[in-house]
Amino acid sequence: MMTARQHIRNILILLVIAIIGLVWYLSTDDVAEVPMDKMVGTAPAPEVSKIRPEGFPTIKIPDVVGWPAGKTPVAADGMQVTAFAQKLAHPRWLYQLPNGDVLVAESNSPDRDITSVGERIARYLIEKSNGGGASADRITLLRDKDGNGSVDETHVLLDKSNGLKSPIGMALVGDRLFIGNSDAVLAFPYKPGDTKIAGKGEKIVDLPHNLPNNHWTRNVIALPDGKTLLVTVGSNSNIAEGGMDAEKNRANILEVDIASKKSRIYAYGLRNPTGLAMEPINKLVWTTVNERDMLGSDGPSDYMATVDFGSFYGWPWYYWGKNKDRRVEQNRLDLFQYTKRPNYALGPHVAALGISFAQTPALGENFARGAFVGLHGSWNRSPVSGYKVVFVPFNDRGFPEGKPVDVLTGFLDKGEDKVFGRPAGVLVLKDGSLLVADDSGNAVWRVSAKAAAQ
Repeated sequence: MMTARQHIRNILILLVIAIIGLVWYLSTDDVAEVPMDKMVGTAPAPEVSKIRPEGFPTIKIPDVVGWPAGKTPVAADGMQVTAFAQKLAHPRWLYQLPNGDVLVAESNSPDRDITSVGERIARYLIEKSNGGGASADRITLLRDKDGNGSVDETHVLLDKSNGLKSPIGMALVGDRLFIGNSDAVLAFPYKPGDTKIAGKGEKIVDLPHNLPNNHWTRNVIALPDGKTLLVTVGSNSNIAEGGMDAEKNRANILEVDIASKKSRIYAYGLRNPTGLAMEPINKLVWTTVNERDMLGSDGPSDYMATVDFGSFYGWPWYYWGKNKDRRVEQNRLDLFQYTKRPNYALGPHVAALGISFAQTPALGENFARGAFVGLHGSWNRSPVSGYKVVFVPFNDRGFPEGKPVDVLTGFLDKGEDKVFGRPAGVLVLKDGSLLVADDSGNAVWRVSAKAAAQ
């Protein structure tokens, strides 16, 4: 027998669905006017003159259908793609251990009590575009024992019983494995080769997770000193429309001292930083960042940037250097002259996530120096953008130079009305091959050099 409370809840759910449908119907696609090749690369790109504020966001979300039997993504010329692991639960992030085992974070957005209509609409759009349900809250160990490029053993290393909550980042420092939960950094005793960790993790620091916690991913990278972690924390909103009090310690990258369990802001004004990787030549840490929404299909561009201590990248007041967002009250003009322009434009609304640097020419001489980046794909651009993995070439000084090159495509159907999967985390393995976590296709793909014809 349905209670009055349940009946009211069902009515509210139906009302929210009706509002979503109405908003969708009333939304008019803002169609891109600037060619994409003018909005990617280094300065003077990207084009920022075609910004058009929107009352409702452009909504263009292909249906997630999964991979049909026998179908895979499409690798660039000279490369091949095979399934490294399949039948996973929203594999989002990847990490390789010293012994060659690969860890995959099977994770989705955390459960949260959302009450407002706006938040329910946002939640619906996120779930529709991601193609995933409840978070598995699991770190799975993948082992390729015979080295043939596919997984032979699968082990649940950590799960909810260990205190995991929407985990993403993973970093092994000495004999401890650090995990970036959505609400904290945890540490677990670990020896490479072990396939199971028992017990709850030791909390190193709490991380912001106040509602609605829209940007919930917390990536972790260890610095070479073995004493320090960098942790990404995205903003709680698009442009701080809920006020800056709700953004405390958010939209930044934190520096965490492992021994003292203290943190401080390392770089700030980054709307939603996700990927973290160290460039091998000059040892600078780079991040991928998702820029703001509802300024039209032409931008501003998502980007890659060096993570420089004390640097301010503009959010929410400015974007791409000294471009003012007129939707935001300009009450921090003192920061204007200190706003750093990002290093490299990846394109508007591509949802740049994973980043990993090439170390060898294992995938070809043209892919020996630079960064592989996972572009998860847009939900609010016409035509859609992203849904692929690209390679950003770097020069011999350790900085990007030239246009991005497609490495793995085929995630998006030609009609742009359905997707088979969406690339998220990327990882260059010790043998030079590339792994791609496909969180909507529930697979991890391996890209390697195509064998020479006999």
